[in-house]
Amino acid sequence: MLNKKNILYKAFFLAVISLFIYAPAFCEEANVDEEMENLSAEAVADFNVEGSLFEQITTLEQDKVLMQLEKEKAQLDLELDRLAAEKIKLHMEIDTLSGRAEQQKQELENAQAKLQAEAEKLAREKEAFAEETKSAMENKNDYTDSVKTEENNEINFSDNYRLVNIFGVGSQLQATIKDLQTGQDKKVSVGKIFEGYTVKSISLDDGIVFVKDGDTQTLNVVSNAQ
Repeated sequence: MLNKKNILYKAFFLAVISLFIYAPAFCEEANVDEEMENLSAEAVADFNVEGSLFEQITTLEQDKVLMQLEKEKAQLDLELDRLAAEKIKLHMEIDTLSGRAEQQKQELENAQAKLQAEAEKLAREKEAFAEETKSAMENKNDYTDSVKTEENNEINFSDNYRLVNIFGVGSQLQATIKDLQTGQDKKVSVGKIFEGYTVKSISLDDGIVFVKDGDTQTLNVVSNAQ
């Protein structure tokens, strides 16, 4: 019991001593905090930013922003220059295409005119060919008619042939006649077809008798003498 009581007295004594020792320190620390707050308020009120680190940092940030803006402006200028060049190029291409279109139009017109001229030339040639064909057909018809007419005309033996001689015996007599146009000698005999006529008879008295479709012609000595 005595020891416990002594311990309590000692603890109380130490607490009192600690209070007297640390109390001034606590009071002093509180005063220091209050003074610091007063000093901070005054410092903020009287703070001069010119030349300070804050000003340097702020200026640096502003310079960065300005540099970025200048860079973006330069990029925009380049883009505007590129667009202007593209615009000029586009106008040049439009002018080129316009000139080419005009040239192609002129070439097309020239080609059409050439084709028109060729078509007219072919039409004239066709017409001329038709005329030539018609004329040729008419000439052919005229020639055919002439040939038919000549064929239909009866030949005059006395005008075209001359009796040269008569040779042979009896019914086997033959005669030699001369074509007055060619000078050739030709032989005829009874029953032979000559110039479309049949040789009916040959005699020294009557000469040569030709018959055809009821037409009879005689080439005799009288004709020969003439």
